[in-house]
Amino acid sequence: MKKAITTLKTFLTAGALCSTTLNTIAQQQPTGAELYATACAQCHGAQLQGGQAQSLVDAVWQFGSGRSHIFRNVKYGISDFAMPAFEEALSDDAINRILDFVFESEKSSGAQKPPAPEKLFTLDYEVKVEKVAEGLDIPWAIDFLDEHRALVTERPGRVRLISSGHLHPTPIVGIPEVVHEGQGGLLDVSIDPDYASTGWIYLSYSHLLNDAEGDRKPAMTRIVRGRLKDHHWVDQETIFEAPHDLYLTTRHHYGSRIVFDPNGYLYFSIGDRGNSNQAQDITRPNGKIHRIHKDGSIPTDNPFVGRDDAIPSIFTFGNRNPQGLAVHPGTGQVWEAEHGPMGGDELNLIRGGSNYGWPSITYGRNYDGGIVSDFRTREGMAAPALYWKPSIAVCGIHFANSPLFPKWKNKLLVGALKFEEVRLLDIQDDRVMHQEIILKNAGRVRDVNSAPDGAIYVVTNGPDAVLKLTPIRDVNLDSEEFIR
Repeated sequence: MKKAITTLKTFLTAGALCSTTLNTIAQQQPTGAELYATACAQCHGAQLQGGQAQSLVDAVWQFGSGRSHIFRNVKYGISDFAMPAFEEALSDDAINRILDFVFESEKSSGAQKPPAPEKLFTLDYEVKVEKVAEGLDIPWAIDFLDEHRALVTERPGRVRLISSGHLHPTPIVGIPEVVHEGQGGLLDVSIDPDYASTGWIYLSYSHLLNDAEGDRKPAMTRIVRGRLKDHHWVDQETIFEAPHDLYLTTRHHYGSRIVFDPNGYLYFSIGDRGNSNQAQDITRPNGKIHRIHKDGSIPTDNPFVGRDDAIPSIFTFGNRNPQGLAVHPGTGQVWEAEHGPMGGDELNLIRGGSNYGWPSITYGRNYDGGIVSDFRTREGMAAPALYWKPSIAVCGIHFANSPLFPKWKNKLLVGALKFEEVRLLDIQDDRVMHQEIILKNAGRVRDVNSAPDGAIYVVTNGPDAVLKLTPIRDVNLDSEEFIR
């Protein structure tokens, strides 16, 4: 055993492990603790207390807390943070033995995940963090009716009202039925820019064909609008519903964000639903960004209008799972963030008729480590403005345009699920110049949005809550006070 462990340490230090040695170690079956001591302790500490890398017993996970996330981090590495890949040095079984040891050690330590911070310190502001709602059930999106009222969706199929900082005890009555399975359910809520005069509120959700044959009914992203009256959902109209023969029985990659541009067009996203090649097929709605008028009619200048081989609402295609859409307040341009596979989350500037390449081009790999495509670029396919590798599990995005945060004007707030972050991106023209992490480990960030009064709201899962960010003071990097 000792000889096998010593051999493993030698090969890990060299960065490679031959198959013969791997087989020898596998036969010796070192324990998770022994493997950890050899492969991990140099960076994470002999007692898992941290050192060159993070502690593994403080209940804080920087790059995804799920076992599958941590497994992939060990196997494939995190190059941006000098975490080496162990896929050539450790078998899957050996990695799992290490994880068993780490999780048992964390449990024995009694560590509890700390609550969301009460203050944030960014390059521009010291920021106050308040929890305005908790006890929700997988909140997915937030938007604002006015300065005092906001609507929050819960994925199981409820819309909740926050009024003057207080969560109404009962959900809105009459919300349409959703299929809450996998990643499906009630997803985005978006308020009509002319809400004061129209009263329209838009919802996206996974719509089930209850009358279809078979045990597993097909579903697809559906867009409706309605109004609120006495805490009831009324006047519902269907704005987009795909042909029922194009519905799918999978339960993931619904996309479902909704935004409006300055010209009054409504954009919404549908993910590939796990059928990656269909993202390239313009006869199908999935794997696309769509553009319609607010009443559901089709703009005559949509790129595929008039073609018999295309769905006329399609604006772009080759999009994997777009869960972020935002409109730049200065230019009116639409930006999109989409989940890649393992690695390869993307930020794209959306241009009508463009093919964003999935799955023909990608920076990511399949979750089993297999190759999706050998190409990162191809002629006729749009490359992302930015990609994240490893994946941060990018979700809701929003351009800041707040009088409370003038230094953040037109910067893009980006939420991340796996990395539990809000990032602030400085974008010049179509290039990302800088990224800053302004919130970390407060929960999986599902959505981010600005209220009419300028406060920034963050929707988190695990814990299921809504956070409010407001500035305490402006940080002047050149001031004597800051330097001291």
